[in-house]
Amino acid sequence: MRLPRRLFLQVVAGAAALPAMSGIASALDYPARPVRLIVGFPPGGPTDIFARLIADWLSKRLGQPFLVENRPGAGSTIGIEAVISAPADGYTLFLISTSAVISASYYRKLSFDLVRDIAPVCGVSLEPMVMVVHPSVAAKTVPDFIAEAKANPGKLVMASVGNGTTPQMAGELFKLMADVDLLHVPYQGAAPALTDLLGGRAQVMFEAMPTLVGYINSGKLRALAVTTAARSPVFPDMPSIGEFVPGYDASVWFGVAARRQTPPDIVDLLNKAINAALVDPAFSNRLADVGGTPLKGSAADFNKLFVGDSEKWSKLMQTADIKSE
Repeated sequence: MRLPRRLFLQVVAGAAALPAMSGIASALDYPARPVRLIVGFPPGGPTDIFARLIADWLSKRLGQPFLVENRPGAGSTIGIEAVISAPADGYTLFLISTSAVISASYYRKLSFDLVRDIAPVCGVSLEPMVMVVHPSVAAKTVPDFIAEAKANPGKLVMASVGNGTTPQMAGELFKLMADVDLLHVPYQGAAPALTDLLGGRAQVMFEAMPTLVGYINSGKLRALAVTTAARSPVFPDMPSIGEFVPGYDASVWFGVAARRQTPPDIVDLLNKAINAALVDPAFSNRLADVGGTPLKGSAADFNKLFVGDSEKWSKLMQTADIKSE
């Protein structure tokens, strides 16, 4: 039987719309099965801690397990590759951090373009690093330290947890903006870097507060300032480097991201669920326990931070001629 032309065109149009309609339906049902939240670092570190906090919240709020999966290596780029190679359906997410945008510029031969291939969903936490010195350093303030460094160019050793890491970049940004010459010595992780700092073989280090707080409280290290643009609500009595070096900001942020083609309504649903956690007093207190403050906002807000920091750290690497070996 021949269909009238108008009816035939209606049937064809309806069939063409089915894939789009089915995509909308799956988004409305999301999540219908467990969701993976990939972390590009081993268990126990800050990124892993924030991932488990938000995964627990999302599991309870959205009614499906959000399972943390650790894929460490190459500054979290191995974890990013796992997200980008998965379907863009919201069932494989990534706990992204400042480290990811730094690594994407540091490692030159990657199979992805971070800004092109990753969609920021929502921020989770903003955390300062701390600039600390060995007690043998005379400086008690950031201006004092700048003066001492200028008087001894290339003689003060800046320890870091490794080349191409967020703490190194915080130090490199300080060197550039304060116009000082520090000798950077990279170590294979925080433990050996701290060993030399505590032993006085290094003089200054930029590192996360949870790693340093015990040494600061015991007087084995002296904290000069936090690396955020303004003082941290968690450490209100500690000045920020930005108070003495205008424009300096080496904040460490953490958030949830997905593959770029993930349906916008799934991104919006996740954003709202995460923001609900960030205004919950109990959740905020848990962030404060590890030195973080809530990073609330829309996906567009988080994307602005993500893109801005990608450009900022990439430019710094070019200016400081920092290259992967």
